[in-house]
Amino acid sequence: MDFSYTPQEEEFRAELRAWLKENLPPGWLEGNHKLPEDPKEEEAFLRAWQHKLADGHWAGVSWPKEYGGRGASLIEQVIYEEEMARVDAPPQVNAIGIGMIGPTIIALGTEEQKKRYVPKILNAEEVWCQGYSEPNAGSDLAALTTRATLEGDHWVVNGQKIWTSYAHLADRCFLLLRTKENPQNKHDGLTCLLVDMHQPGVEPRPIHQMNDHRDFNETFFNNAIVPKDEVLGEVNNGWYAAVVLLSFERVSVANVAFRLQQAYDGLLAYCKRHERNGRPLIQDPLVRNRLAGYHARVHAAKLNFYRNLTRQIKTGRPGPEGSMDKLYCSELLKELNGYAVSLQGAQGELWQDAEEEGKWQEEYLSSFAMTIAGGTSEIQKNIIAERMLGLPKDIKY
Repeated sequence: MDFSYTPQEEEFRAELRAWLKENLPPGWLEGNHKLPEDPKEEEAFLRAWQHKLADGHWAGVSWPKEYGGRGASLIEQVIYEEEMARVDAPPQVNAIGIGMIGPTIIALGTEEQKKRYVPKILNAEEVWCQGYSEPNAGSDLAALTTRATLEGDHWVVNGQKIWTSYAHLADRCFLLLRTKENPQNKHDGLTCLLVDMHQPGVEPRPIHQMNDHRDFNETFFNNAIVPKDEVLGEVNNGWYAAVVLLSFERVSVANVAFRLQQAYDGLLAYCKRHERNGRPLIQDPLVRNRLAGYHARVHAAKLNFYRNLTRQIKTGRPGPEGSMDKLYCSELLKELNGYAVSLQGAQGELWQDAEEEGKWQEEYLSSFAMTIAGGTSEIQKNIIAERMLGLPKDIKY
């Protein structure tokens, strides 16, 4: 494996670093990473940040240049994720639109749809959510029951979605639903509609999570109206559009791997500046032993990611090995953040009154989501067992 980068790739990294140095919010590189506490102010801050990224052609680096991206190679996308993690850059408020919905519209949309939606996705003028999961249709997505009926020149939508990320902020929704009664199989008769979230009959209800965030939502559709021509792809062939979207999904293993490195670096710094019993934590032999173990495991995770990345570059397609990265990195991230909380002793039971204003408590509780989003750890284990080890599939009862 060759760990060196080409001159073009190093130039890409240098250009991004220079742009970040010039454009990150004031004080960010000095460690002031706090977002506005007021939800509306935070949303405005993040929309403005993504708009700035779009102006610099750094919002959708993998997008074709003609649509405002950079046409970045896979290696350049990894460099991008690595550099963003290095400075702990503010998140993109329209991450779902950038990573999945925008590329799907570019691939399947009409020229009118591309012209209407793609620029506004890129600059966060319109934030998108993805309406997939339902109370009784999670991993078995094709079991969904939300329906749309064609009445004249519009669709009438009724049903419920759940775990809809950012629906409370979203302007539009990429909605998968059923448009055909009594299909021959459950994958038939599904359609993707592009839905206006700012209309009567659409009600997102934020779910209060254990990390005190409200990013997930229940979303109810009660006679919501969608124009007839707001179908993405073909009517009753929505499963194909759904698969195309999932092929663009960037639950980016790269992002998880670099977030893991970022978390370890933060833990190491914490142990250097905090004391217990009159000496820095880093001098405690038990702590040093634990940190050494994490250092080795984080490095191994990154090396395994690079090995799988090399295979993907050679074959031109992702393989089941990505499930190894997703499983290992997300579970280790949770463990590492949990250890950071345990180092605080009794203060670990606190929240914002704990050391560093509860940063590690929030990171620990948030890290559970990484073992669920983009395919749960249990799903990843099944993929590894069946597709890599050749073990028999689970018995269905």
